[in-house]
Amino acid sequence: MSVDPNTPVLRNCIHLPLPEDELIEVTGKAKDYAIMHGAAMRSKTSFSPDSLNFAPFVLVPSSFPRKEFEKAVGLQPIINRLMHNVAHDEEFITTTLAETIKVDEFTANLFNIYRKVLAHGFTQAYSIGLLRSDYLGHVYEGCAIKQVEINTVASSFGGIATHLVQLQNFVLRELGHADKLPKMPNNNALAGLCDGMVKAWDIYAKPQAVILFIIEDVSYNICDQRFHEFYIRETYPHIKVLRRTLTDVHREGKLGLNKELLLSGLEVAVIYFRAGYEPGHYHSQDEWDARYLMETSLAIKCPSIQYHLAGTKKVQQALAQPAVLERFINDPEEIKAVGKIFTGLYSLDDNDAGNATYEMALRTPEKFVLKPQREGGGNNVYGLDIPDALKRMSRVERSGWILMDLIHPPLTKGYMVRPGAEMPPTIVDMVSELGIFGVVIGDADHIIHNYQAGHMLRTKLATANEGGVAAGLGALDSPYLIDSDDEDEN
Repeated sequence: MSVDPNTPVLRNCIHLPLPEDELIEVTGKAKDYAIMHGAAMRSKTSFSPDSLNFAPFVLVPSSFPRKEFEKAVGLQPIINRLMHNVAHDEEFITTTLAETIKVDEFTANLFNIYRKVLAHGFTQAYSIGLLRSDYLGHVYEGCAIKQVEINTVASSFGGIATHLVQLQNFVLRELGHADKLPKMPNNNALAGLCDGMVKAWDIYAKPQAVILFIIEDVSYNICDQRFHEFYIRETYPHIKVLRRTLTDVHREGKLGLNKELLLSGLEVAVIYFRAGYEPGHYHSQDEWDARYLMETSLAIKCPSIQYHLAGTKKVQQALAQPAVLERFINDPEEIKAVGKIFTGLYSLDDNDAGNATYEMALRTPEKFVLKPQREGGGNNVYGLDIPDALKRMSRVERSGWILMDLIHPPLTKGYMVRPGAEMPPTIVDMVSELGIFGVVIGDADHIIHNYQAGHMLRTKLATANEGGVAAGLGALDSPYLIDSDDEDEN
């Protein structure tokens, strides 16, 4: 991605560059601090279950407009309620995904489980959503936040993000800038998300039942997952946590007389999916059978199959239409507020509207990003690559994708610290994506718990299209809140 030289640059947290000797010393300390405090991941290039690398991070916190941060935080309970209502609207999900499931095998498999569960009736009425709504500031609207996506499955980095605030606090103190700390908002994402799981465990009301984490065959983002597990075990020592793959569940799992999920003789109260969101997690029919077994069980799922489908890009594209929001939100002011965070999202279905979108994308591809129904990063097509990608698709295949207006975020400047990178790090142009976590628990008729649960900031090189940390494309960060009178350095 090229960077427009006219893009505004937000004022830095501290004056840069740092003197080289000071930069080398504080970066070395920060790397060790990250490893010793769990801001770490397993290496994908030289994997060992016995070693960790620090997770890529930004040395000092990146600036983010306070007004927009507070707006995102305030909106999260409304977003939670919106997604809960969407997940429980069978007609909307079925109609919205009708064309997508014809061409996207993965979404079709998920939808098939949904259809079968619906046919027999949901064994467990309650669901828990641990959501994350992601935003970029848009410079053409005064850096107003625009939603990039909403994650309803495996919403990651709540654990590490909580610890990254402490890391950057340490760095600022080392650099003699403790006065900056009040502008870094507290972040209790780990506690907020884990307490949500425990609230669901309480609803299940079986003191001996366990919480089950569904994990990948190899967990690179191990610290983030373990932080959740260890927080639960340390804060609620009476609750046991199991970690199993989908393959393990197929081998060990069965339903009891009341459809309770039993694993190795233990009853499961809550299932927390950190895997199952991409095709590679399902090696065979066995893993799909395991997913179906869990969905038909009495355990409270995070997410349940309907929540998983509610997080597809196709559903998000449908929600960006004002008339559709009115179906799920009653308050006109809330509809207006949510509508403002949506950027242009367009269908590519084989109909008049979809064909018009197709032609628009071919004419001005630099204005858009092309998105499939996938989570996990690295799947999108940007700008001038879009026409070739679209021309390779049949009219039917296009309905598995959506087109989205490209958001133009402001720049920040800083030091990105990555394992194996040259020392000292150099100042680079960056853009930051804010994620706000939310917890919502309820059934089709009532929401019992609904709250905002902390935040994360992912920062990437301004020239990079994708910014996933787990995918190796971005770095972890925290927001340094700035007010409108000091936003522009240009």
